[in-house]
Amino acid sequence: MKQPDVDHLSGIETTGHEWDGIKELNNPLPRWWLWTFYACIAFALVYSVLFPAWPLIGGGTPGLLGYSTRGEFHREVAAAQSEQAANLAKIAAMPVAVIAADPALAAFASAGGASAFKVYCSQCHGSGAEGGVGYPNLNDDEWIWGGSIDQIYQTIAHGARSLGDDQTHDSIMPNFGSDGILTRDQIRSVALYVASLSGLAGGEKTPEGEQLYAQNCAACHGPDAKGLQAMGGPNLTNAIWLYRGSVDGIVAQINHPRLGMMPAWGAKLGDVTVKELAVYVHGLGGGQ
Repeated sequence: MKQPDVDHLSGIETTGHEWDGIKELNNPLPRWWLWTFYACIAFALVYSVLFPAWPLIGGGTPGLLGYSTRGEFHREVAAAQSEQAANLAKIAAMPVAVIAADPALAAFASAGGASAFKVYCSQCHGSGAEGGVGYPNLNDDEWIWGGSIDQIYQTIAHGARSLGDDQTHDSIMPNFGSDGILTRDQIRSVALYVASLSGLAGGEKTPEGEQLYAQNCAACHGPDAKGLQAMGGPNLTNAIWLYRGSVDGIVAQINHPRLGMMPAWGAKLGDVTVKELAVYVHGLGGGQ
């Protein structure tokens, strides 16, 4: 029988392993460590019996307590919905202007509107509602269809040029160039006149341009070019341009205009969500 190898300095038996003359002592594990290890094993066994733990073919063991994080989530959501139900019922029953006049209810509606905006509106208007080329900025005071809370509600609910909604905002700017209403030189002349109204580079006021504007544009944009919300005609005298704010951009828009379309969200989202969106958008600071 082989005799155990004992370290001559410490007098402790070694494991028999040696690396470059260094031997590993066969010291027993500390008792506290062993008891902690055993406790962990016991805890794991108890946990696997009480809680979901072991995967099976069709699911997993449910545990004696029947607890699950999914179930806890659904309970928390149900509790939150129950707490919100009273406010949602008020929003459903009240006109949007009355909701905005109630600070507590307006804060609740605005929070819901902010969430809905990120899901349904930010793709076009931007996450901060700052807009972009072809998509209006909702933070300023320039509103093609009106910026009161009731007008914003109407626009969100029924959209603009939205097919299938008979209450949608609808206005058509003629194709002055591609349909032969104006010649190329006439379009250039009226574009220079319009550009001069807002101080764009290259703009020029001429009698011909002013006359062409009065004959072809004033009916929708107003005699003073400050826009007519009833016609959906934007203000042409400020620095806010939905498309390119340049002489060439104006020429392109007069020649063959781009006409934006906004979906009618009322049927898709429901009246409560549309009201929440209206309160949120109106509260961005640009509402009238």
